[in-house]
Amino acid sequence: MELRELQVPGAWEITPRQFGDPRGVFLEWFKQEGLAERLGHRLDLGQANLSVSAAGVVRGVHFADVPPGQAKYVTCARGAVLDVVVDVRAGSPTFGRWDAVLLDDVDRRAVYLSEGLGHAFCSLEDGSTVLYLCSTPYAPGREHGIHPLDPAIGIEWPTQARDGSPLTPLLSEKDAAAPGLAQAEADGLLPRWDEVQGYLAGLRSH
Repeated sequence: MELRELQVPGAWEITPRQFGDPRGVFLEWFKQEGLAERLGHRLDLGQANLSVSAAGVVRGVHFADVPPGQAKYVTCARGAVLDVVVDVRAGSPTFGRWDAVLLDDVDRRAVYLSEGLGHAFCSLEDGSTVLYLCSTPYAPGREHGIHPLDPAIGIEWPTQARDGSPLTPLLSEKDAAAPGLAQAEADGLLPRWDEVQGYLAGLRSH
């Protein structure tokens, strides 16, 4: 399993080793030991989610209050998605920066994003199935969103599906009504860089 830190500090791309034979394929899509060595702490499992999305569906940008926030370990078991991490930590040296990883059923990569980061993805084919391991359970009062098409962030969303057909972004009503990054910051919704770093330091000290 190979880990590569993304351009957003606190997020990693994980590439597993796959073992194939005429029967199929086996791989370890999550391994606590290797990830914990890189993070300096273990990923506690509070909830596991699964979503199935049609081509063009965009989910996010979602994030949670810190503390405790919600770290996520994300992979695509079927189909393909462009998975995006956004630095929404107010005061961060890379505030507003984003990076993306193709998650699919070929390379079977995963993405880990630590507490305080924003997460989104775009489905590249019908039936794309995404699995998430989350450090904390879903808590509506602590969950927030930023509009995924906010030009201030400038995410370069795919315009073609996996089969080459054109894609049109399809958002939920909640995501379509989410504020832009600047408005979310002005409203005090964003995690603060210093508070996130303090929380992560506490995790590493345990």
